[in-house]
Amino acid sequence: MSARNKELTAFVTDQLNGLNVRATPMMGGYLFYIEGRIFGGLYGSEELLVKLTPASRRALPDEMPVFPYEGSKQLMLRCPLLEDREAFRQLVLDMLPELPEAKKKKKSI
Repeated sequence: MSARNKELTAFVTDQLNGLNVRATPMMGGYLFYIEGRIFGGLYGSEELLVKLTPASRRALPDEMPVFPYEGSKQLMLRCPLLEDREAFRQLVLDMLPELPEAKKKKKSI
């Protein structure tokens, strides 16, 4: 995990301070969750990618969808809104109802 990814993770979570957001280290990067739903991540490229949803498409119309890592089946968008705290917060809040609910963990017997 790069020092830049750790700094960027701290910046992302600070920009979303007050929302139910957490970051989890995963595969050399970080995944970001709001209310238990993944909205984006850092995948080694040292830039935030957000899930491709109708809200993210509206907010980031000039961004081309990209695959976050080799072999990924999911397209994501680069998020250049990080410096604009209000626009970034609004993007994440607008995405929330469009994000899939977290899968329930199976109980072991």
